[in-house]
Amino acid sequence: MTDDERRLIDLLISTHPAWRYEERNLPGLPRWWAVRYEPLRLDQRKAGARDVLGRTTLHRLTRALARHDEILHRSRY
Repeated sequence: MTDDERRLIDLLISTHPAWRYEERNLPGLPRWWAVRYEPLRLDQRKAGARDVLGRTTLHRLTRALARHDEILHRSRY
């Protein structure tokens, strides 16, 4: 993990604390993963929220988490 990646992970932890962040180097799978600590409610799942997000880069994972927050925000109303 590079220093930039470590800083971004630290930022993600402070911004999105409901997730555990993992780096996996498995062929054919995304490298960076966010896994929720708490399971989602059924209505949140129906709105499109997910318990696990995987992306090839941390920047893409950051964008996916931001979109996920929008889904959860909309599902509250």
